[in-house]
Amino acid sequence: MKTALKYYWPAILWALFIFIMCTIKLGKIGDSPIFFPGFDKLVHSGFFFVMVVFYTTGLIRQQSPRVISYTAIIIITLFAIVYGGSIELLQNYVFTWRDGEWGDLFADAVGASMGAFSIILTVNAMKYVKK
Repeated sequence: MKTALKYYWPAILWALFIFIMCTIKLGKIGDSPIFFPGFDKLVHSGFFFVMVVFYTTGLIRQQSPRVISYTAIIIITLFAIVYGGSIELLQNYVFTWRDGEWGDLFADAVGASMGAFSIILTVNAMKYVKK
């Protein structure tokens, strides 16, 4: 079990960090003048971009040769979107001091898709590296 999770610890810790940041009471911090309108959506996109990159990197590092299929990338991306949706549902029904929003879920999906695209682009670019 320990070897199966060896490369996934950054992704697991990042998912826990996302959960904590999306469920804690922030008070009036969102009304601070240092934040611009839409900052929340940008943060959601960044969170899920990093999560997809961490999970796919863990999967690539676990395999030999170090490759990844499009199917695996799609599954990881869908997992990230479902995770974001479950957090939004929890915000709406359990953590009532937070608001579950469709816009946040869309930002999660955009960030996860951007992460998947960056992995696909990087993996395909590595095929052309001169050795």
